[in-house]
Amino acid sequence: MEITEVRITLISERKDEVRAFASVAFDHSFVVRGLKVIEKKDRFNVYMPDRKRKDGSTVDVAFPINNTMRQCIEVKVLEKYEEELKKDEK
Repeated sequence: MEITEVRITLISERKDEVRAFASVAFDHSFVVRGLKVIEKKDRFNVYMPDRKRKDGSTVDVAFPINNTMRQCIEVKVLEKYEEELKKDEK
C-alpha cells in the first residue's frame, strides 16, 4: 500500500497542542481524514482519527495495525507539515 497524497490544514488560532489536521490518501483510492499533528514537549507526533465515547474516553476509528505502517504515515505527514509551515512563513 502506498501513500499517494497528504493534505495538511494548519491550525494557528488554537490554544491546545493541535498544530494541524491531516488527510492521507492510499493508492489513489482510499482517504483517511482527521489525523492530528500534536506538539508535546517540543516534539511533533501524529495521532490517528478518534471519536469520543459516552464515558468521555476516546477510541481510534482508523489506525495502522503494524509499526512499519504507523512510521510510514508519521514520516509522510510530518514531512508535509514542515512543507506547509515553510509556505505559511512566506
